[in-house]
Amino acid sequence: MKIPRAPHSWSVTPAEAIEIQRKLASSVVRRGRPPKLRLVAGADLAFSPDGEKCIAGVVVWDVQRREVVESRRAGIARRMVSFPYVPGLLSFREAPALLAALKQLRCEPDAFMFDGQGYAHPRRFGLACHLGLLLDRPSLGCAKTILLGECEPPGRTRGATSPLMHDGECIGMAVRTRDDVKPVYVS
Repeated sequence: MKIPRAPHSWSVTPAEAIEIQRKLASSVVRRGRPPKLRLVAGADLAFSPDGEKCIAGVVVWDVQRREVVESRRAGIARRMVSFPYVPGLLSFREAPALLAALKQLRCEPDAFMFDGQGYAHPRRFGLACHLGLLLDRPSLGCAKTILLGECEPPGRTRGATSPLMHDGECIGMAVRTRDDVKPVYVS
């Protein structure tokens, strides 16, 4: 997959990262419907026990054929973590490795799902927004915890949802993926 050049460096200070997020957040498009989706990529990464290395992986799902069509990973030995863990700045820590994994794809996904926040973020520019903007594709974040906002627990059955609200704005949804499990937070 061809990865466009980022409009900024990934080697920045936390203060510079916040300014980059503030500047780019206004470019996120939240209206309209995505085109018909066929290939959806899911991407995540894991860290070594010492937190200094990471391995990123991506799986592409064909929604029509209901099967995996491709998977790739960026090797652990090749990806050193160069940005500290700072809540709200996950993209600067994780994006370089995720982009390395995405670059190895032979196909061009129509949309992306990332393990992290999207719009439900203090600056409305979480990992999914950042990479979606860079890749120029619809993207969503699917997080295990709430970074910002409040919501009522969704019903206990698979598919139940509840709006995630902040300052009177719906910034995402709590989604129950299976009966009687903790919800995930999608934005």
